Amino acid sequence: QVQLVESGGGLVQAGGSLRLSCTSSGTISSFHSMGWYRQGPGKQREFVADISKYGITNYADSVKGRFTISRDNAKNTVSLQMNGLKPEDTAVYYCNSQLVPGLRSWGQGTQVTVSS
Repeated sequence: QVQLVESGGGLVQAGGSLRLSCTSSGTISSFHSMGWYRQGPGKQREFVADISKYGITNYADSVKGRFTISRDNAKNTVSLQMNGLKPEDTAVYYCNSQLVPGLRSWGQGTQVTVSS
């Protein structure tokens, strides 16, 4: 079981920036992919962004152009740079890894709150 630990959440005003980090107990360069999901108040968990072992990135339409996912294989860390934050980005953000397709591990989540 891969252990994932997120950090970097907090409170920020609309238009501000935050950077989330996720450190894995496993060697992420061998993982099929890693990504971020979020769950807002009263909402279902939704996809935010992911990055494959080949460096291919995908983003939800709602964050395209504002969020950037990156990976540091040497540190076994995946980061999510969030710029231009909006109140609707308020959520608990979860790091996710896929060792192979369908075999997922989750972090404990980190709270992001954007005030208007």
